[in-house]
Amino acid sequence: MAYALFDTPIGRCGVAWGAAGIRAVQLPERAEAVAVGRLRRYGAEGEPPGWVVGAIDRMLGLLGGDRDDLADIPVDPDGIPDFDRLVYDVARGIAPGQTLTYGEVAARIGHPGSAQAVGQALGRNPYPIVVPCHRVLGANGRVGGFSAGEGAVTKLRILGIEGAAPNGQPSLFD
Repeated sequence: MAYALFDTPIGRCGVAWGAAGIRAVQLPERAEAVAVGRLRRYGAEGEPPGWVVGAIDRMLGLLGGDRDDLADIPVDPDGIPDFDRLVYDVARGIAPGQTLTYGEVAARIGHPGSAQAVGQALGRNPYPIVVPCHRVLGANGRVGGFSAGEGAVTKLRILGIEGAAPNGQPSLFD
């Protein structure tokens, strides 16, 4: 396992990988040392293999406005609870520019009424962007939480890039 850092339109991100797929995607933090500290638990910084370079290029494209759902990028589910896997599978099916609510995700996984648990699962998502937790909103278009360094600001920024700002709001970052 290893990780690499890369620059994106939303800031410096990172990706960790192993033999079974992407282990983590790190969104920008206020201090790069925080992001690096989180990535180090996956190994040392290294040169990404070709399939990871391809994943990075596609993440860059998405964050640059491409309509790529990234759904075929392999992720390593080792250690991910079954409930969270169900949530992540639904999130991966949300197309760029579209959103669902936490309640809609809960209903789709067969657990209506578990919107809060869905939000908690998304808060633990180790693969943001690849598993697009930013596309899941609270009821009535509320942004809800987001675990990146700038929290909801980062979520709104990504949604704005995708043309899916809540309640039709224009992006503050265009």
